[in-house]
Amino acid sequence: MSTADSTEAPIYAGLVEEQGDVLAEVRRVAEEVLRDADRAVDFGTVRTAAAAR
Repeated sequence: MSTADSTEAPIYAGLVEEQGDVLAEVRRVAEEVLRDADRAVDFGTVRTAAAAR
């Protein structure tokens, strides 16, 4: 059983019910930002140029 189980943490369960699962949403957005940044910034050419020196 999880420590955040609704029977053990009724206040947390109530907040999730009212506001949504904020932690899950933050995690989802962070993963999306990391994917976008990975596509937008390509450090591969920088590494290749530095290695050629």
